[in-house]
Amino acid sequence: MIKRTILFLLASLWLHAEEVQVQFSPSDAHIQYTLDSVLHTVKGTFRFKSGSIRFEPAGGQASGMLIADAASGESGDHARDNRMHKEIIQSTKYPEITFAPDSIDGRVNMNGDSTIQVHGTFGIHGGLHEMTIPAQVHIENGAVNLTTSFKIPYIAWGMTNPSTLFLRVGNTVRIDMQAAGKLESAQ
Repeated sequence: MIKRTILFLLASLWLHAEEVQVQFSPSDAHIQYTLDSVLHTVKGTFRFKSGSIRFEPAGGQASGMLIADAASGESGDHARDNRMHKEIIQSTKYPEITFAPDSIDGRVNMNGDSTIQVHGTFGIHGGLHEMTIPAQVHIENGAVNLTTSFKIPYIAWGMTNPSTLFLRVGNTVRIDMQAAGKLESAQ
C-alpha cells in the first residue's frame, strides 16, 4: 500500500513537471491598443499572426514566440494610421511585433484559473526590450484562454512622439490581449 502511494505521488510529480506547449490560434486572438491624449483617447487594433509557448506548469523556464502583424495596426483614422506606420512604428521596415517568453513566475493550473508573470523579450521597432507581463490563464479540457494587459513605454524605446503643438499624447501605450489556444504535449 505504501509503495503504491509513493509511486502514485512520484508519477503525479513527473506529470506536473512535464513540459507542455500552447499553440495559439490567430483567429481567436484580439490585440487592442489604447493611447491617451489631452483631447481624446485613441483606440486601435493589431492582428495576431502566430504563437506558441512551451513551459513547465510549475513555473520556471519558458520558450516560444508570440507574433503580431505590425502593418495591420489601425485606429479607424486613415491619416493617423498612415503616420503611425510611416513615422512611429515604421511597419514597412519592422513588420512584426514579438514577445519571446523565457520564464514564468507562478504555477499554471492545468485545469482552472492561474495568475502568472511572464518574463521575456518584447520586440518592436527593431529593438528588443526585457519586460515582465502579467497574465491570467484559464485551462479547461485542453483549451487555453490567456488575457493580459500591460504598458509599453514606446517613446523611451526610441519611437517618435506623435504629439503636435495642440495635441499631446501619453508616453506609454496600453496593450490588451486575449488569445485562445490548445494545450499540447511538448514531447
